[in-house]
Amino acid sequence: MLTLVVALAALACAVQALRTVRAGARRDSVEALPEDVLGLRQEVAALRAEGRDALRHLAAVRYDAFGDMGGHLSWSVALLDDGGNGVVLTSIHGRSEARTYAKSIASWRCDLQLSPEESEAVEAARP
Repeated sequence: MLTLVVALAALACAVQALRTVRAGARRDSVEALPEDVLGLRQEVAALRAEGRDALRHLAAVRYDAFGDMGGHLSWSVALLDDGGNGVVLTSIHGRSEARTYAKSIASWRCDLQLSPEESEAVEAARP
């Protein structure tokens, strides 16, 4: 996220530089501009490639795991990247305890059987 902010700030600087050039800035800054723009394009492309591995697709499902309890205290959360790789975390809340589980997700699929709520979280996170 921080790298995206830095890239946007750099892009804003490039836009300001372009405005300055158009307003009649010195000849040498006009010649330097294409190289600067190329560098910014490369940086943005690198940031986009890096962002593909970020856990950007998130979804939470709250539910009652047991019929005699209310309040939707149990939950499943999917945390996935652009390729559908990540994890599903589940917490089952009972009267006297809570149990937490983690299941790995690869390419939007899991080797272990997912509960209906876990499957719902994965599908809700999918773009």
